[in-house]
Amino acid sequence: MAPSVCIAVSEASQIGEVRREATRMAERAKLGPTEQGAVALAATELATNLSRYASSGRMFLQTIALGGRDYIELVATDSGPGMADVNQCVRDGFSTGGTSGTGLGAVKRLSAEFDIYSTPGRGTSVLARIGPRGHRTPPSRFRWGGLGTAAPLESVSGDAWEVAERDGAIALMIADGLGHGPVAAEASTRAVEAFAAHAFSGPATFCERTHQALAGTRGAAVALAHVSAGRTLTYAGVGNISGSIVSAERSRGLLSQNGTAGYQMRTVKSITHPWPEQGCLVMHSDGLTSRWSLADYPGLLRRHPTLIASTLFRDCVRGRDDATVVVIAEAPPA
Repeated sequence: MAPSVCIAVSEASQIGEVRREATRMAERAKLGPTEQGAVALAATELATNLSRYASSGRMFLQTIALGGRDYIELVATDSGPGMADVNQCVRDGFSTGGTSGTGLGAVKRLSAEFDIYSTPGRGTSVLARIGPRGHRTPPSRFRWGGLGTAAPLESVSGDAWEVAERDGAIALMIADGLGHGPVAAEASTRAVEAFAAHAFSGPATFCERTHQALAGTRGAAVALAHVSAGRTLTYAGVGNISGSIVSAERSRGLLSQNGTAGYQMRTVKSITHPWPEQGCLVMHSDGLTSRWSLADYPGLLRRHPTLIASTLFRDCVRGRDDATVVVIAEAPPA
């Protein structure tokens, strides 16, 4: 998955930058003129809200492939005052800033997927996915989402992540090339290629194949988690990728072993855990601190995985390295 485009939004002059980047993405995704207009409008509305009401506002934009179709994903996140009543804020006609109050309601109507998480006094994250006209996002056992950005002053990220689904199972891979910049990106790109060939061969086998594929590169930390149709999670990792299974009852860390794929690695062993009902898997590179707990965010576990990822990114990113966080959860009943 290509890194997200992240644009800081603190004033009205940055709204146009968000709109132009979103439109470029929609054009590259070959969305029609109507869908391109919907993406531009949603991006403008979300960025406008950030400039008016938020502090430390950021817009994340990326292209997500779902069911063979491309969707433009817009994520607005901030550390602003939050919303006391999210449902009221989405209804047309409600405004705290003297406007017509159609912004969030319009974004929701334009979106194939839409969700909000907000905590008064702490901030808000809004997700909008917009795709081909008339298409909702395809049905699946799982929902997933993630964000990734390059280190400051770098044009490319040394992190990479990919998700694959097959026969009621899902696999998630994260790679973190040593260092950052193009040389680190070369290593993580090879890990993505290994994932394409070995996503469902088992996490330990994937790590071994990736170790071979990364020979001659700087090397990378890699990890793969596989959730089977039979409600079992299997995990293996090498290096500083963090993983956790989180449910309402508990959080269980997933341990990666020491080493660097492509450079030095002992024999890898997979670990297996039950997959919890109404829980999620969180994996991230060391661009995020590992000192977080979803228990600190009431109700977040029930929101879309992209909002879990964006909230952790907002509050836990270190800010001096490439950073990636990805979340998988089972889709709620239709």
